[in-house]
Amino acid sequence: MSSIIHVDNSEFFRKQMKTFLSEIGLDPQSFACGEDAINAVKTGKATTIITGLELSDMTGEEFIKRLAVIPGSVPVIVVTSNNKEVREKRLVALGAMAIIGKSGDWKGELGKILK
Repeated sequence: MSSIIHVDNSEFFRKQMKTFLSEIGLDPQSFACGEDAINAVKTGKATTIITGLELSDMTGEEFIKRLAVIPGSVPVIVVTSNNKEVREKRLVALGAMAIIGKSGDWKGELGKILK
């Protein structure tokens, strides 16, 4: 089974994401804190990381930058309510493979990527 790590400061959205990922057969580890998620990534078992841009202890951009120095390449998907084009370009430059808006069909878009 794929090891998905999801990190977002919103408890409500973490619950929504866990329910969705469970429905498609995945069992994510969920974190509010970027530092806790980074420590989980360092175990080497993560196959995909899903992050928001607002974490309880750092920004999503800082989180992605910190992931970049960890050995091994793990795809990062950003699911956010902030869809500014300039930010999207910056996130892709940092290494995000996809940016999905929470206000759209995030489940459909994420489901396509994860299958």
